[in-house]
Amino acid sequence: MDDAATDDTSPRCGFATFVGRPNVGKSTLTNALVGEKVAITSDKPQTTRRAIRGILNRPAGQLIIVDTPGIHKPRTLLGERLNSLVEQVLGDVDVIGFCVPANEKVGPGDRRIAESLDGYRRTKKVAIVTKTDAASREEVTARLLEVDALRDDWDAVIPLSALTRVQLDVLTDELLGLMPISPPLYPGDVVTDESLDDRIAEIIREAALEGVRDELPHSIAVTIEDISQRETGSMTDIFANVVVERDSQKAIIIGHKGSRLRDVGARARAQIEPLLGTKVFLSLRVRVAKEWQRDPKQLGRLGF
Repeated sequence: MDDAATDDTSPRCGFATFVGRPNVGKSTLTNALVGEKVAITSDKPQTTRRAIRGILNRPAGQLIIVDTPGIHKPRTLLGERLNSLVEQVLGDVDVIGFCVPANEKVGPGDRRIAESLDGYRRTKKVAIVTKTDAASREEVTARLLEVDALRDDWDAVIPLSALTRVQLDVLTDELLGLMPISPPLYPGDVVTDESLDDRIAEIIREAALEGVRDELPHSIAVTIEDISQRETGSMTDIFANVVVERDSQKAIIIGHKGSRLRDVGARARAQIEPLLGTKVFLSLRVRVAKEWQRDPKQLGRLGF
């Protein structure tokens, strides 16, 4: 059998990550490809704080998508650590997908990120124009031309919408085709390597992010104290902390007579119950860790 035949039929497996400015739709795209919510989404920049792996199985092979924070100018130690996490992931993956939203002109931030990909010579690169559902045909065309001109080594340039799933299969096929020949690295029924504690903490943080403004989103972290199933098996007790940096932020999260915190709990429970397959009793405490984004010890305690 010649090499070309082997290449066509052998399963492929490898790692891809999406880069771009904050809020270009990387986590939404990851979830859409995996077919299940593995990364939280929000209209707040820098929502993603860890390298979250979503696993996609196809007859042609297995695609492991590493969702990372958006690359940004850091203003805190947390921001610096998030940027260095992205750099570390970029050095380890097989394919980098560079994302630009169809409804926004390519700007200096996009150019800077595209140029920074020079540092990853051996990694294959795909340009992705996201959010085509939110743009006119003329805007999509203009974006494709702008993005194509950013580098001369794109392996593909693909417009798509994670929301309407248009062209998602095209991207999947393209990414898998660029992966090395390898057996799967994860069992076929696994969609993420995130621990249950981490997934639940992220769901709570997503619920807490809804409706908050300005600086507060960056100040919110969530830790899980305990998860235990009751003897009947029909109810799971979860005790978690919502961590903020200042007393004034604590008051915002709790809301008038606890109304906002109750909303956060209700939103989070609605997503945690299907994940666990049981009813959930969720106890949320809000605590203050002064300036934790700038404190190496606090960052360590919170897992950064």
